[in-house]
Amino acid sequence: MDELRITGIQAKGFHGLFDFERRDGQTFLVDLLLQLDLSKPGKTDSIEDTVDYGAITARVKELIESGPYLLIERLAEVIATTLKDEFSLSQIEVRVHKPDAPVGVKVEDISVTIRR
Repeated sequence: MDELRITGIQAKGFHGLFDFERRDGQTFLVDLLLQLDLSKPGKTDSIEDTVDYGAITARVKELIESGPYLLIERLAEVIATTLKDEFSLSQIEVRVHKPDAPVGVKVEDISVTIRR
């Protein structure tokens, strides 16, 4: 299988265990690794033969802005199942980053990764 990677899709979401997270929101970032056959678009050079990266990133932004969800695990699952169904993907890896997670200690990033 070939791979298409999209990194750093960014949007403001209202997810988290704490009331202030769901009220005030924060930045979430999403990375995708899509596995699909890219041989046909490689030969035809036609957008109709591949996935539309713009449509995928726009859909992820919408999903980050939806919810709210208590856990980033849930957000990752919603993104994975939605994209897999809507874009007919055979496999997907979704990483959701929550760099400003209120964990009481300064961290560079908190993320979860799921594969479906």
